[in-house]
Amino acid sequence: MDIYKFAIRPLFFNVVKTDAEWLHQQTIRSFSWLSQRNISPPASWVNRRLQKSLCLYDSRLEQNLFGLNFPNPVGLAAGFDKDGVAAGIWSNLGFGFAELGTVTFHAQPGNPRPRLFRLLLDKAALNRMGFNNSGAAVMAARLAQEKQESNHLIPIGINLGKSKVTPLETAAQDYLDSFRLLKDLGDYFVVNVSSPNTPGLRSLQDASMLSAILNLLQQENTTQKPIFVKIAPDLSWEAIADIITLAKTYQLAGIIATNTTISRDGLKTQVIDQTGKSPQDEAGGISGEPLRDRSTEVIGFIWQQTQGQIPIIGVGGIFSSEDAWEKITAGASLIQVYTGWIYEGPLMVRRILAGLLSKLEQSGLNSINDAVGLQVKSKK
Repeated sequence: MDIYKFAIRPLFFNVVKTDAEWLHQQTIRSFSWLSQRNISPPASWVNRRLQKSLCLYDSRLEQNLFGLNFPNPVGLAAGFDKDGVAAGIWSNLGFGFAELGTVTFHAQPGNPRPRLFRLLLDKAALNRMGFNNSGAAVMAARLAQEKQESNHLIPIGINLGKSKVTPLETAAQDYLDSFRLLKDLGDYFVVNVSSPNTPGLRSLQDASMLSAILNLLQQENTTQKPIFVKIAPDLSWEAIADIITLAKTYQLAGIIATNTTISRDGLKTQVIDQTGKSPQDEAGGISGEPLRDRSTEVIGFIWQQTQGQIPIIGVGGIFSSEDAWEKITAGASLIQVYTGWIYEGPLMVRRILAGLLSKLEQSGLNSINDAVGLQVKSKK
């Protein structure tokens, strides 16, 4: 029996109605304690139990992409571990990779609270966090210390955002300043220009603005760390095509599709309890199930436009192995979860991986890599 789904989640979500951000902070604090390498015997025991219960290893799930080895295709999306305080725990929870951040050059408190809401009827979340984090220098110091103590078992990405205090016209320098501090500490990097919660940020997806950022970063990127750009689901096909062109021009490792959506179409939730307003009247991005189909559509479009030549990390509304398989067969080499993991609980990753292995067997495939873009290929 899944204790999380049948006891813990109903208690916190429905009975106690715990504030979503407070609960997240307590969770990340626990994970931070567990991720310390010089941990106490009780924490070591918990880690071993987590690994035994939540991890699934199978060579058919492994991939080598942009010079990194991924033990499985399911990663933790950015936003959960904003400051990299629990970087050492994610492999024990079954993930094949994890993305830290979003981190900005300047430390910032983010937007006023409350700023994170559950939309239970929609299996979704609405957030307007605003890149709250301790800043790139603090993350760099923490990761440098951890690197001395041990190596990560899975690839660790770092998601870079623009500081709110930095004007849009000097955004490229802001991203560069963060990258300089962190470039030796992450396995890959993500340029986040698609959060709806920093004023004007999404305008940086414009080809000329994004070009300036990527140009500076790649000039600095002498060790050729893989760099991705994370895009919004609300972009037009023409705008996505422009970003694909930039990805080729600046030899990016790939594209992450997609961030949260500003669309409110089809939501079942009428009123958010904490504010008494409808989701339509609340600022922020929606993640979870309402995003699923659109993000898959964007993945398919990128895969078709690039003939599968640019790796895609698919994120948005993944709750099950069926959702994961849809993303992968649409063209995603890797996938990321966040909201689905909150709703489904820690056993979700293992369930997805087991389901993917079953789907490989049903399809007569030997490797998860063989499934990438399968849906598009079958239509040709």
